[in-house]
Amino acid sequence: MARNAAKSPRGPAALGPYSHAVWSGKQLFLSGQTPVDPATGQLVSGDVEAQTHRAFDNLKLVLEDAGLSMDDVVKCNVYLTDMAHFAAMNAAYKTRFTAPYPARTTVAVAGLPLNAQVEIEMVARRK
Repeated sequence: MARNAAKSPRGPAALGPYSHAVWSGKQLFLSGQTPVDPATGQLVSGDVEAQTHRAFDNLKLVLEDAGLSMDDVVKCNVYLTDMAHFAAMNAAYKTRFTAPYPARTTVAVAGLPLNAQVEIEMVARRK
């Protein structure tokens, strides 16, 4: 099956050779987004909560440009550079979804592009 990429003209430019998202049937697999401001291409300033909000804003742009919304998200993977930031990330995270919440995995990583503190990827499903 050929890859059917979903490009977001409003999302930040890719930092490498990857698609913003790829369709597989009714599922949309979104590449991880860091807290890059699409207008400047620069990492936003602020703490991990502010960076989490920007990462979600970027993911929301990709979802909307693919005809989906945050209500269509079924799975999130969150990558933090420090698990001490979990509570702050979670504070931002809980404002983006309503119950029942998507499944989620959160892991600590050694580093992220542009020295971001958080990166988030998602899987969504078209109804």
